[in-house]
Amino acid sequence: MATTTALPPTASAATAPAHDAAARLRFGACPRSVPSPPPPDRVECGWLDVPLDWENPGGRRIRVAVSRVPAAGTPGERRGVLLVNPGGPGGPGLSYAVTKRAKLPGSVRRAYDVIGFDPRGTGQSAPADCGPMGGLFDSPAPDPVPAGPAAERAYLDSLRRMADDCAAGAGDALPWLSTAQTARDMDALRAALGEERIAFLGVSYGSYLGAAYAALFPRRAGRMVLDSVVGPWSWYDFDVRQSRALLRGREVFFAWAARHHGRFGLGGRADEVRQAYERVRDGLAAHPVDGFGPAEFDRAVYRALGRTERWTGLADGIRGYVRDGGVGALRPGTPFGDAASRTYESANRVVKCADGPGPSPARVLADLRRIRRIDPRPVLTGMEASVCSFWHHRPERRTRLGGPDVPPVLLVASEHDPVTPVEGARQLAHRLPGSRLVTLHDDYSHGMFASRGNPCVDGTVAAYLVDGTVPAAHVHCAGPGLPTP
Repeated sequence: MATTTALPPTASAATAPAHDAAARLRFGACPRSVPSPPPPDRVECGWLDVPLDWENPGGRRIRVAVSRVPAAGTPGERRGVLLVNPGGPGGPGLSYAVTKRAKLPGSVRRAYDVIGFDPRGTGQSAPADCGPMGGLFDSPAPDPVPAGPAAERAYLDSLRRMADDCAAGAGDALPWLSTAQTARDMDALRAALGEERIAFLGVSYGSYLGAAYAALFPRRAGRMVLDSVVGPWSWYDFDVRQSRALLRGREVFFAWAARHHGRFGLGGRADEVRQAYERVRDGLAAHPVDGFGPAEFDRAVYRALGRTERWTGLADGIRGYVRDGGVGALRPGTPFGDAASRTYESANRVVKCADGPGPSPARVLADLRRIRRIDPRPVLTGMEASVCSFWHHRPERRTRLGGPDVPPVLLVASEHDPVTPVEGARQLAHRLPGSRLVTLHDDYSHGMFASRGNPCVDGTVAAYLVDGTVPAAHVHCAGPGLPTP
């Protein structure tokens, strides 16, 4: 009995040779910020001019930065172009063509030109600028978890100021730095490269972008891999679900650190580790250390919970503060508030609020109170769409994802991912008929394909991208479990 089906090849070399694509989109040297792949591979960069508003193609135009690493295989091995996106919203992708390609299975590197791009509003593509952004970059920033009426009023005021800052910075571009407009940029890039269809690998927000592209252009969507899937909810609903998943992931971290009490010295029970954690956060709220307060601590926790290989560093950081009051192990390598993070954080809010209606301020407060009843010290770092309560442009409709005419898509998810909960992948699969979900069980991290080193995940996805092999049913892969520090 057959266990797989096969997709037709992505329209590529036979209909649009590489030299034709080069004539339509001129490539040359890349900015210094783009790393060079090891020889004989090379990376080249170019610009694509697109309308700011695709409904008004004769109006203002912007430039989208594009990169390409050509396929390493023979012409017979080539399958076309693989457009990649690292996530966000707000993540630039120009360098991602190089860094992600280096991790791809060899068969995929031989088959595809890997195409990266900075989505509009990010990186070098009409970067969004929200200026001071309502105090987000203050050091230390205000406690992001308001407790009590006065703190709640201050929290809403910070959101209002952030929305005002974004409106002042983005100006008349505010409504057009959206996922739907970016999806149209992707289709313009497909045409400029001379391809009838494009293959796509999108991670995290990239999965949302890929599903939006497939909804708009189902006949131009080739082999699409949506990794660490954002569910088909409003951005605000997604943020609320994520905040709850982070609490579940943090409980697992507490129990894990307790099992390794001999290594970390934070206590042999999960509640003892929690007490040490609360001592750190409460201490930083009362007395920030060199600009490092509760908001900075929560950002460090958010980052660490998303990848289990960072848990050791988080536990060491908690131990360091408990022992001597230092926060060195908790600080990120790059200061928050540098130029790159300012663009990222700006684009994140601008895109989320352009993708659909935001919540009311009353709902934001109700949800904050609800999650504080679950845990008085939640991690709310990912609650970016709360600012949409005060947004100056209020879209009437949400971004459409998927649809009945989309060809089979491969979705990839970790069973216990706290950043994009697996429930989102399961729900999006219902909107993509014929799609298959690859689940990595007993895993607690974000980002699966060509990232976790799992042969089951990587082999299944590579066979789909290179040969068009669609599994006959959803795929279940055994995961690594929790790490040993």
